[in-house]
Amino acid sequence: MPIKYDEIMSLKSEGDVFHWSERESILYALGVGFGRDPMNEAELPFVYEKDLNPQNVRTVPTMATVVAWGQRTMAKSGINYLMVVHGEQRLTVHKPLPPVATIIADEKVIGAYDKGAGKGAVILTEKNIRLKDTGEKLCTLVSTTFARGDGGFGGPSEGAPAPHTMPERKPDATYEAATHQDQAFLYALSGDRNPLHRDPAIAKMAGFPRPIIHGLCSYGTACRAIITNMLGHDAAKIKAFDVRFSAPVFPGETLLVDVWKDGNVISYRARLKEREIVVLNNGRCVVA
Repeated sequence: MPIKYDEIMSLKSEGDVFHWSERESILYALGVGFGRDPMNEAELPFVYEKDLNPQNVRTVPTMATVVAWGQRTMAKSGINYLMVVHGEQRLTVHKPLPPVATIIADEKVIGAYDKGAGKGAVILTEKNIRLKDTGEKLCTLVSTTFARGDGGFGGPSEGAPAPHTMPERKPDATYEAATHQDQAFLYALSGDRNPLHRDPAIAKMAGFPRPIIHGLCSYGTACRAIITNMLGHDAAKIKAFDVRFSAPVFPGETLLVDVWKDGNVISYRARLKEREIVVLNNGRCVVA
């Protein structure tokens, strides 16, 4: 079913309730690589509820991408999901995610851009997350979907947000962030059960020699690298975390996270140590 512009722009899902506990907060942190060294006391708060107190757990800001997993805003979009890739992810943090919370999530389509027949379509969704009890806003997520098989539907061709401009100088620093062979299995428990990331037969059908890591897992892994190397493990300093996905990562590969610091903005990209390829680009982290 082809995209109908007026219909896709009207898609929304409002008032959906979700809950997580310190278990899910810890599981997400483990899924993006925290806690691999049990003697690293700086990382313990992300993976250990000291004194059995859930409130002692620190959350990773990028966990916001999974706490309302399962909203069906795009279910009636008409796009061909076999040809879909995650193009960009933007996160604005209004208040650090608590380790335990019940939330309300409102999501809507805010843009649909036609790149032409055979060239695909770009669709933007915005998700606002707030605490159920108080209505206090926690974060805003803007996700870009590149629907490779859905161009030519007659929508506008211009107007999509431009990616963050990267500095032209050499990186100020580069940090290694390893992934593990089993990481996609662990990360999938935070919500995304897509078999592409765990089933070799499905991966081959999609054109990959083996399963790939979730793009949002690579995104969270880059966030880990910045939290641990630049922010003294103070994840609450992050006020925004944006990225453009440019290539897949195989489990076990190592991200080389290049960073540039200009005032309160950290620009970043991620290359692979094992292959000369950029997998995350146009990254922007705003810190307090």
